[in-house]
Amino acid sequence: MRLEIGETGSLTKTILDEEVRQFAHLVGDENPVHLEDDFAKRTRFGRCIAHGMWGASLISAVLGTQIPGPGTIYLSQSLQFVAPVFIGDTITARATTIKVREDKPIVTLETICSNRGGEVVLKGEAVVLVEEVNR
Repeated sequence: MRLEIGETGSLTKTILDEEVRQFAHLVGDENPVHLEDDFAKRTRFGRCIAHGMWGASLISAVLGTQIPGPGTIYLSQSLQFVAPVFIGDTITARATTIKVREDKPIVTLETICSNRGGEVVLKGEAVVLVEEVNR
């Protein structure tokens, strides 16, 4: 597979309360800011927020299913959590190729998650190994 700079993939998902609860249970992060309305109301956010890594997981889904696609292996991922993601928000995760190594099957992608209003909530950069898969 040969990627070109500027190629983009994306995934859009609405953050559901039940899924945030499942994620919390799955990874063991049961911080009440994610799960308890009464607690979250007293925080700077005023209501429950999704786990930042839940949003980052959407990036992983884009990388593994769209661009570069099946067989992709993470080498690194930087993340900056720019704004909160609230339960019920619709988030679009986007990955755009910004560098392709000539000597190895390694690709660098800009990774951004934004909400329905276009506000960036998470940004970073992924470096991945692009695996050729025999089909």
